[in-house]
Amino acid sequence: MLAAAGDAADHWPQFRGPAASGLVEGAPTVTRWNVETGENILWKVPVAGLAHSAPIIWEDRIYLTTVVAPGDPELKIGLYGDISSTEDKGVHHWRLIALDRATGQVVFDKEGHQAVPRSQRHRKATQCNSTPATNGEYIVAYFGSEGLFCFDMEGELVWKKDLGAMDAGYFKVPTSQWGFASSPIIHEGKVIVQCDVQKDAFLAVYDLKTGEELWKTARHDVPTWSTPAIAPSPGGTQIVVNGWRHTGGYDFKTGEEIWKLNGGGDIPVPTPIVGEGLVYLTSAHGIYRPMRAVRLSAKGDITPPDIKETNDGIAWVHHRRGNYMQTPILIDGRLFACSDRGVLTCFNAKDGSIVFSERLQGNGFTASPVSDGKHLYIVGEFGEIWVVKVADEYERVALNEMGESCLATPAIREGVLYFRTRGSMMAIGKADPGAQGAGD
Repeated sequence: MLAAAGDAADHWPQFRGPAASGLVEGAPTVTRWNVETGENILWKVPVAGLAHSAPIIWEDRIYLTTVVAPGDPELKIGLYGDISSTEDKGVHHWRLIALDRATGQVVFDKEGHQAVPRSQRHRKATQCNSTPATNGEYIVAYFGSEGLFCFDMEGELVWKKDLGAMDAGYFKVPTSQWGFASSPIIHEGKVIVQCDVQKDAFLAVYDLKTGEELWKTARHDVPTWSTPAIAPSPGGTQIVVNGWRHTGGYDFKTGEEIWKLNGGGDIPVPTPIVGEGLVYLTSAHGIYRPMRAVRLSAKGDITPPDIKETNDGIAWVHHRRGNYMQTPILIDGRLFACSDRGVLTCFNAKDGSIVFSERLQGNGFTASPVSDGKHLYIVGEFGEIWVVKVADEYERVALNEMGESCLATPAIREGVLYFRTRGSMMAIGKADPGAQGAGD
């Protein structure tokens, strides 16, 4: 899969990096740091606005999106059951920012769009949840209800498309709007977007250079917040999407449905993970929160009579071991998954057997874990970063405090960790005595 991604495998070009794996092996990353003393903090810079979109990296630049709103936007984190929306008013400014990867200095900070938001958001969400994607020539950013935007690498607008108001919220309470969060992905010069909303949901592919719609397939599901994934399969490349009523695989070239799966958690968020000839899918809320592995050779409707059952399409399943918010991570035959309540489970990726399960001490986990192949970096909403050894037994190596809330998935490049917190961007790694940092 990494080979299919080409040059993107050498960068961190989208949500969760190369091939959405969350994994970059080769250069070891630090396990301990101290934001207050500056230990292993290469640089820390402020970032205006409120956004949970994650950083992406291409060559010597970090790219971020953000939205600057009037006043001080509300952000309520932690575990709670309030489903109501904010009332974001006034003109908001969606921006694309480029930072120098070595120093954190601003290369450019450009406005991409301004408007009064067309939809509201959950108090834990933002008006800029979706992570941009790049192929080194273009940057695509999805600003939810404001549209899909394509920029060149210097932040100049190339094209934009209004895809309609992305009304995403709890399907049982349609008036409750939670904000759009699915991120665009780029594959072979095409942009893929999954738009599961209250009405007229769809999966679509656009030409990266021009924005021309190449195909659009209607979906019949409740709102989801999952980013699609690319999966090579025996029959050709698939686009795999998470869902509740319709998890499935679609033909990349035509948009035709290859396989589908009904049932699971009714608020799907995690992105599908591909490896070992399988695609790993999880969702939560409602009666079930399954973790399951689907064979990439699956065809047709593979929904079993009982969610606990397997079949020719489903390799294994645990109907009550899945994730609500975090996307799992696959490393050396182990599938690690952390629930929003902090239960970290390690599965044998081939047969689904549980290697270990351990509860972390924290109050909410939203950002997805990343790894250098030796350690997991698991992000708590209040800014705690658990560093856990990649092994068959649970071993916590360190617990680091960021000093700010953190709901954005971090990035890794050449042994350096890049974290986006509530109001900052910071690089964490072994300091180079000859380098000059941007400072606080």
